Amino acid sequence: MAGLSHHTAGLSDLEAFRFPDEQAFLMAARERFRGVLLLQTCNRIEVLVQGSAASLTDFLHEQGREKFEIREGVDVLRHLLQVAAGIDSMIVGEDQILGQLKRAWAASQEAGACSQVIDLCMKKAVHVGIEVRKQTKINRGSVSIGSAAVALAENLLTTLKGRHILVIGSGEMGMLVAQALAAKNLTAIYVANRTYERAVMLAGKIGGKAVHFNELRRYFTLSDVVITCTSAPHPVITKEILADVMKGRCWPLDGHPRPLVLIDIAQPRDVEEGAGEVDGVNLFTIDNLRDVNEHNMEARREEAARAEAHIEAEIDRFITMLNGASADEVLGGLFTWAEAIRLRERDRACARLQGCSPETAAVIDDLTRVLTKKLLIDATYSIRACAQNGRIEEAERLVNAITRGDQSCFRKED
Repeated sequence: MAGLSHHTAGLSDLEAFRFPDEQAFLMAARERFRGVLLLQTCNRIEVLVQGSAASLTDFLHEQGREKFEIREGVDVLRHLLQVAAGIDSMIVGEDQILGQLKRAWAASQEAGACSQVIDLCMKKAVHVGIEVRKQTKINRGSVSIGSAAVALAENLLTTLKGRHILVIGSGEMGMLVAQALAAKNLTAIYVANRTYERAVMLAGKIGGKAVHFNELRRYFTLSDVVITCTSAPHPVITKEILADVMKGRCWPLDGHPRPLVLIDIAQPRDVEEGAGEVDGVNLFTIDNLRDVNEHNMEARREEAARAEAHIEAEIDRFITMLNGASADEVLGGLFTWAEAIRLRERDRACARLQGCSPETAAVIDDLTRVLTKKLLIDATYSIRACAQNGRIEEAERLVNAITRGDQSCFRKED
């Protein structure tokens, strides 16, 4: 696994590492690895592959990515379970990561990049994520990035009572923001989206007002807080737009604009870099939500410890399961080799019995199938045992010894 997260990377590093065309990335990666999965969230970008750390590093360098962290072996499995359980999230215990993992999993499958091992990893991660939430209180009253943005706005303004708030974006994050706002005693909630119908749907759910995207400047002027979370690949709010908007927010006497709290939780960012320099604009990003996480973590530290204990108990089972999958892949070569020989000799036998009946041909086919299975049963057991105990290379050498006559698996001391 390679990638970056909120633990060690800021927004600019995450944006530099992000892959705008996920499908193209998966298509390219599947040519190099047995399996690959790309997880991209607002504060995490990670690539999981069935392959070596060195190969993944080389591949990412070829993709123009230089700054990232690498994990391998058991560390990857543990990290994957921690991510699914929500204990590695910026907002500890948040539930959105499970949906994000499922979507990444589905994208890998659609691209034909999801190997048996990647598939097992995702099944296990999602299962453990669900079980941790059932067995602990880690997500009890949990907050999301969206609701954390609302909490930040409330802290900055002391109260949201009587305020006007504009939400830009009606996707999953926009929904979370809107739901958190609906619980506040606001005077007005405005919802904007490039697709107006989606804004209407979200506004209808929370009792807000849908606005057209081309009316944003007017509603910027009316609002005390703007929370933006679109999926646009480039900034939708520029310094120029904000400078123009702030002219309409000026106090009558002193010429200074009414302050505007602007919270950008999109990734990539919706607000142009440097927009916070515009007079009266108080710009905050995902990086500013770290304090919310620290407060949240204090309240959940005991539950996080219980979640960690559950994960550690699952690790050995996880390893055995993956080794079993590796055994299936190794044995696949053996069975393919044996089946080719069986079919060849079956056909030769039938050819020698000129004009043999379908019944006779069926008997010969059944006989060769049973003989092949019985002849391989002990070898299969030994190879599977090696693989399940983590001795994959030894299992591969045994298969090569049978299928190619390779004697390198027999050490001198044997």
